[in-house]
Amino acid sequence: MVGTAAYGLTGARCGLPAVLLCLAALLCANLLLYFYLDALYQDTNPLSTHTQCPLRHFKVGTMNACAPLLRCPEIRTEVRRVKLIGQGAVKKVYLSEWRGQKVALSVLSSEQYTDDFLHGLSMLRALQSTRVVTLVGACEEDGVFVTEYHPLGSALMLDAILAQDRYHWRNTWHTRLQLAIDYVAFLAYLHSSPVGIRVMCDSNDLHKTLSQFLLASDMRLLANDLDALPEVERGSQGVKCGHHELNGDFVAPEQLWPYGEDVQFSDEAMPGYDEKTDIWKIPEVTRFLLGNVLGSDVIHFHLFQIYTECKRKEPHMRPTALEVLSVYRSVYDSMIESQSQRVRDML
Repeated sequence: MVGTAAYGLTGARCGLPAVLLCLAALLCANLLLYFYLDALYQDTNPLSTHTQCPLRHFKVGTMNACAPLLRCPEIRTEVRRVKLIGQGAVKKVYLSEWRGQKVALSVLSSEQYTDDFLHGLSMLRALQSTRVVTLVGACEEDGVFVTEYHPLGSALMLDAILAQDRYHWRNTWHTRLQLAIDYVAFLAYLHSSPVGIRVMCDSNDLHKTLSQFLLASDMRLLANDLDALPEVERGSQGVKCGHHELNGDFVAPEQLWPYGEDVQFSDEAMPGYDEKTDIWKIPEVTRFLLGNVLGSDVIHFHLFQIYTECKRKEPHMRPTALEVLSVYRSVYDSMIESQSQRVRDML
């Protein structure tokens, strides 16, 4: 009996430090999680980009200082093509090198698309901001321009990128909702831009819409392809995205031929529309960006009302991009606060 009692006492003494160690480890883990969430919360709005450069200057990659935009002589002699990484009707895109920095060289594919190419370049210049890919230089007479290179590619690659071991830890609702916020924030910027109210016309389906954006290495969204951004002039008849009939559920109702199948489509008879077509498409783009990660169902629940408002048939009844952005940021903040509170309750 004495031996058994002594053994029980010794076991209790040995077990107590183990319990304390477990509690201490749990406390440390909770503290680390709390600090991580707190840091994440503080980084919801600003983009992790280079310091802003003066007008007509740039800084990319490992550059320590801003440099003047490259012009024709520098592009011809200093930008070296490495390989073709993208091709569309308007331009071909080459991974290139300039003074040890990786850049993307866009080259006009055919002279018949010169107007589209130059429009894209003019928009790239006019809309330079933290939400648009960085312009490095241009040479209109050669039909080329240079931008910052982003190796992760377009937003179409999101699921594949986040499935990689290197980025799997970022496959969370925090990352994905921030991408959705970046998308809506760009629309808000586009609809009140320095060059007027602009509409994303290269967005007739989900695939095409996502291909207009690049994924930055810090998992933020950057607008990249700006070849089709017509201006909405108030009091005018609106804009039209192309000269052919549009179909499908992705485009807004006002972009569809309104006179039925018995009447042949005519570009002249097709009514114009405005920036509210971009609002209609926000829910589908958001669903793709959010994916099926833990917490995405809760986010969809919180966004259900704004989704419904975006899908109103009457364009003037839909919210503005700025109003949608406010809701998205509010949901993000609410989710962060809820998660932080759960962690605090465990401390």
